[in-house]
Amino acid sequence: MKILDLYIIKKFLGTYFFAIAMIIVVFVVFDYVEHIDDFVELKAPVSKILFDYYLNFIPQFINQFSGLFTFIAVIFFTSKMAYQTEIIAILSAGVSFRRLLWPYFLSAMAITLLSVGLNMVVIPAATLHKVEFEKQFNKKKLKQNTMFDKNIYRQIDQGVFAYVRNYSGVTNQASFLAIEQYEGSTMSASLEAASVTFNPETGRWVADRYNLRRFDGEREIFEQRERLDTLINLDAAELGRVQDLIKTMNIGRLNSFIAQQRRKGSNMINIFEVERHNRFAYPISSLVLTLIGVSLSSRKVRGGTGLHIGIGVALCFSYILFSKFAEEFAKGGVVPPAIAVWIPNILFSVIAVYLYKKAPK
Repeated sequence: MKILDLYIIKKFLGTYFFAIAMIIVVFVVFDYVEHIDDFVELKAPVSKILFDYYLNFIPQFINQFSGLFTFIAVIFFTSKMAYQTEIIAILSAGVSFRRLLWPYFLSAMAITLLSVGLNMVVIPAATLHKVEFEKQFNKKKLKQNTMFDKNIYRQIDQGVFAYVRNYSGVTNQASFLAIEQYEGSTMSASLEAASVTFNPETGRWVADRYNLRRFDGEREIFEQRERLDTLINLDAAELGRVQDLIKTMNIGRLNSFIAQQRRKGSNMINIFEVERHNRFAYPISSLVLTLIGVSLSSRKVRGGTGLHIGIGVALCFSYILFSKFAEEFAKGGVVPPAIAVWIPNILFSVIAVYLYKKAPK
């Protein structure tokens, strides 16, 4: 580790954390102004606002904009070094361009590891606390009933589907439950019950009476029975809005949930896989964008820092836009998630290598 390495690392990480801190302050102020009426009207304690909401809001914000601010930090201080002819002096002293990249990648690796840690453990727990706070002190979220849709459909086994209507997480009750079994595209049996209660301790669904229907060719057999007390492959946790639910799971729980849903034959596996791959792919973008940033901004040009930042931000936003398009293709089943989520990193890695090879010339 040379003095030059420490100089670049301090510049890189200092610029990155300063930029993140400034934008966090701005976002917190604007968010507070937007929600102050809810906090006052619903009498949210100051300690909960600070520690349950904003403290859990910050990790998600840092991770969401980590790639962008890594890129901006690299472009900003490297182009400034180039404009002051520091890069020329370093290369003239016999330091190769590859050696110059060493402290950049040490810094980018530190940011990548930070982002991975946030993605795997910190953000899921923080999101859960933030959601719980919003359920109590955000009027918009209270009206929306953030956790459960009115009509919920879930696949609970191969060819078996459950329909739940008006489920309440407070009372653990649903106004209607239907379990339908299919052979191919034809329904072979169904169970229907009103005013159903879920027991979280036993995992059983209970109702005073239920209807049982079986289909034998063109003949339907209908029975009315008393006292439904059954254990089915459907937990109340799965009744929540699944795309929001998986964001509150750490990587271990997410892996278990995906394996469980795969055994059930769920048609939402692509959505879950996109979430899992994103937790690894997005942090890696810091390394790719760092190489692009250094290669772009290490040359002294007439446009100066402004030109570098303009080109850099355009590339960075094109990366983010391309990533979002790839995610939607993966969720729709057009492209496998493992390929779609990683395509932006692969494509921009090729661009980064091309720019890297041209930079010393």
